[in-house]
Amino acid sequence: MAKFVKGSELNHEIDSLFENALNELIIVSPFIKLHNRQKDALRDKIKDPKFKLTLVFGKNESDKRRSLGQDDFEFFKQFTNVQVYYEPRLHAKYYANDDKGILSSMNLYEYSQNNNIEFGIVTSIASGLDRLKEKVIGIELDNDAWQYFNSVIERSELVFHNEPLYESNMLGLSKKYIRSEVRVDLLTKELGKTKRVTKAKLNKPAEVESVKPTTDSKDGYCIRTGERIPFDLTKPYADKAFKSWSRFKNVDFAEKFCHFSGEPSEGKTTMAKPILGKHWKAAKKEFNL
Repeated sequence: MAKFVKGSELNHEIDSLFENALNELIIVSPFIKLHNRQKDALRDKIKDPKFKLTLVFGKNESDKRRSLGQDDFEFFKQFTNVQVYYEPRLHAKYYANDDKGILSSMNLYEYSQNNNIEFGIVTSIASGLDRLKEKVIGIELDNDAWQYFNSVIERSELVFHNEPLYESNMLGLSKKYIRSEVRVDLLTKELGKTKRVTKAKLNKPAEVESVKPTTDSKDGYCIRTGERIPFDLTKPYADKAFKSWSRFKNVDFAEKFCHFSGEPSEGKTTMAKPILGKHWKAAKKEFNL
């Protein structure tokens, strides 16, 4: 049985899904910044090796901190049984526990929950014979979503894995949890590195420069106005343009200029991808990205 939800009801369903996850929780969201309510709902599961947490995030290949912050990652790392995956093409959002799933337009991001117009489809997760019965009577939405997102997980890059270890007792008929061991960690160093910020030149007013590609300065260009600004992938806007963008914080909103070259981008640049593809290699070399 599927149910359409929106607004505060959607937030309630996601919070409830977290709180009622007994053995498993799957989070698929390009951008992740947990609300304190969700952290509180998960704290008593951190040391439970039988509870499996699976997380998939995406976007921002050049700076994954813009999709998953260090604070949230440090929270996830505490779980004794957790796998974190990265998929740069990810745009879909899906949340599931042992018996419920939510297909949604909303990133698991505190700002989205508090400000954006979002919706979700809440479904029941069937398992075992129940799942087989649902296919027979044609109710396949839950199964299709579950199977699809498991295939997404399988195709994504495993970037962190903390695995519980057990020892066998009574001739192998039972097992005892010993500790957890980090098997894969490609994120701690990357998310923990200091952000690189280029200082603006003092006593020089901002002005709109030529839009011809150039690499003769350490400045960049506002992707909305084209004016020269400090090169900063975390804020490729002039102050006034950034305030305007911050009203909605749509990282995929089409902008007008390339942050590296200053040339018109014809809508091909965004907050998530502020540099035109043809200039990416030159930008990496120029700014040691």
